[in-house]
Amino acid sequence: MKKSYVTIIAKITAKEEDRESVKSELVKVGQGSRAEEGNIDYVLHSDNDNPNQFFVYERWASLEAIKAHGQSEHFLQFKKATEGKLEEFKVNKMTEIVK
Repeated sequence: MKKSYVTIIAKITAKEEDRESVKSELVKVGQGSRAEEGNIDYVLHSDNDNPNQFFVYERWASLEAIKAHGQSEHFLQFKKATEGKLEEFKVNKMTEIVK
């Protein structure tokens, strides 16, 4: 039987003057996320055409794990550290159909 995971694709667009700060915070939150129970993957990408834009590919074992992640100290710190520095923060939660 195929194991079902929840995938998150997050699109984060930093204000140009805050790009490096946001990137640093994304790296930090990724380190904490990878250590969380239920985290399978956390992969940070930057857009080749827009250096202010980042995408995070995450896989989690369950919606409960994602909910716990949203309340984790490192995620709350990320939100606080990037407050006012983002133009966009969009999260899509998806379920894999075919691999």
